[in-house]
Amino acid sequence: MLKVENISKSYTDTQKRVDVLKGVSLTISAGENLAVVGPSGAGKSTLLHIAGGLDRPNEGKVLLNGQDLYRLADAERSAVRNATVGFVFQFYHLLGDLTALENVMLPLIVKGNAGARTREIEEKALQRLNDVGLGARADHKPNQLSGGEQQRVAVARALINDPALLLCDEPTGNLDSASGSAVIDLLFSLNARDRRTVVIVTHDEALARRATRIVRIRDGVLEN
Repeated sequence: MLKVENISKSYTDTQKRVDVLKGVSLTISAGENLAVVGPSGAGKSTLLHIAGGLDRPNEGKVLLNGQDLYRLADAERSAVRNATVGFVFQFYHLLGDLTALENVMLPLIVKGNAGARTREIEEKALQRLNDVGLGARADHKPNQLSGGEQQRVAVARALINDPALLLCDEPTGNLDSASGSAVIDLLFSLNARDRRTVVIVTHDEALARRATRIVRIRDGVLEN
C-alpha cells in the first residue's frame, strides 16, 4: 500500500546542515499494524510526514497505492492525501471555538461538501464520534473534554473521510497511561475491525510491542 524509497531529508539550521533522514526505505502492506520506534530527534515524525504527503523529501520517492506522491502537483497530492490518509497528532489540533461534532465535520466542509449536504455531514460526523465512544459529547467544546476525549475526537476527525491509512504521530504523548491505553485500544480495534492500515510513531516501547510489526529508527537510519 505504501512504499518509501531511499528518502533523504535535511534542513539548514543557523547555517548548519542537519540530516534528518538518510536514505530510508520502508514498505507497509495494506491492513498492517506497524509501530515506528526511536528516541526524540531520530527522524520518526519527519518520516511520517513525508510518507503522508505533508513534507517533501530532498531525495527519494513515496508510492501510495502505486502513485508517486511527489510527482503530483500540490493540489493533486492534497486531494489524494485527503481521500486516502487520516492523521492523528500528539497535540490534537482541535479548534477551541468549535464543538466536538464541528471539529469532526471540518475535513468534509473544507473538501467542499457543505451547503445542501450539511445534514449528511453532521450525521456522518456523529457516527464517527459514536465509533470512538463520544456521541454523547458531540456538543462539548475541547476545553470541556479530557485529554483522552480530545484525542478520540481527533481520531474521529481522521476517520471522517474513511481513509484506508491512519498515520499517528505520538498519539499518546500528551496523555496519562490510562487515557493513552484507551486511545491505542481504539486505534488497534480500527485496524482489526476495518483492516485499516495503522502506522504509529512512538518512543514508548510498551506501546510498540502491541503492534504486529516494529521498525526502529535512529539518527535518521532504519535499524536492521
